[in-house]
Amino acid sequence: MSIELSNIRKSFKDNVVLEDLSLEVATGETLVLFGPSGAGKTVLLRLIAGVVDPDEGSIRLGGQDMAGVEPEDRGIGMAFQNFALFPHMDAHANIASPLEARRSSAQEIDGRVEDVSQLLKIDHVLHHKPKELSNGQKQRTALGRALVAQPSILLLDDPLRNVDAKLRFEMRLELPRLLSSQNATVIYVTQDYKEAMALCDRIAVMSDRGIAQIGTPEEIYLTPKTIAIARLFGDPSINLLDVTPEAGEEGPYVRLSGAKVPIRNGYGQAIGKDCVLGVRPESIRFVDAAAAGAVPVTIEAETPLNEKTVTLAVTARNREILISRPATTPGPDSNDAHIVLEPDGVLLFDRETGARVETEPATAAGEAA
Repeated sequence: MSIELSNIRKSFKDNVVLEDLSLEVATGETLVLFGPSGAGKTVLLRLIAGVVDPDEGSIRLGGQDMAGVEPEDRGIGMAFQNFALFPHMDAHANIASPLEARRSSAQEIDGRVEDVSQLLKIDHVLHHKPKELSNGQKQRTALGRALVAQPSILLLDDPLRNVDAKLRFEMRLELPRLLSSQNATVIYVTQDYKEAMALCDRIAVMSDRGIAQIGTPEEIYLTPKTIAIARLFGDPSINLLDVTPEAGEEGPYVRLSGAKVPIRNGYGQAIGKDCVLGVRPESIRFVDAAAAGAVPVTIEAETPLNEKTVTLAVTARNREILISRPATTPGPDSNDAHIVLEPDGVLLFDRETGARVETEPATAAGEAA
């Protein structure tokens, strides 16, 4: 079932939470809402669920306008942060409640509850009441209740927040398979960028009362619209350096430690302008001093992080740069080293507005530049 939001506005007294927000989610798609606390992610879910009503705009589910349609009549499965479990019922009964409401057979109920509880690793606490469950178990019980009835639409508000790291990692692998098998349309809220990248077809980054950017995980990571969005994704975070692009015989370049660092020809429009260069740590590599575009740096520290090693280096102007390489890759032999920036990994942002500078399309041979 598709979801279509048009020109949504929602405020609480004088606090405007959402303003002129429009969004479409295709049938069977998993969309992650990602952004800082207070961006309006949970409010948006509650609007779709019908728990609260928009001040302006429309919400259509499967093409049907939801104005005046009660939450229980929308066919939505929900799991919110506050659990909302029935305190007098054990975990089995809580999970089974949507199936009980539609009068499924006892055999079907037991089978579905067993399947979802095993997936969520709470089958051993099915006969415990909420007060006997840990927060992580409560959250998984609420998630199980949302999943068990196989609804057409699932709204999941950070359902793994209180789950331990090991299980959270396992669920990142299992949940996409489960959601795909149910062919549900899913909106999933998280503040964990790795979870966002792993679970969804598209990510909607929320900021400033609306959606700042929407795209595939690759699009959001490789071509963020703003510096603020670029900072939200990546560990270690993106390197950001003030630069002023210059024109060279072989194309535009910027200067780091006195070296000329080539950037893509499509950035010709940025020449002479105050910019911020953004480059992911994994788009930087160590080279010999004689390599083209080599930038001299001084190594300050190295931190091994299991599958990768992160190096902190500084330029001649004492600007910090983080470099990430696979753990098995050898690093520099001394504190004096040289690096190169992969041109395709370099982004430019307008220093004043923070917006990414768009690259110009390549000029075909024979065309006027």
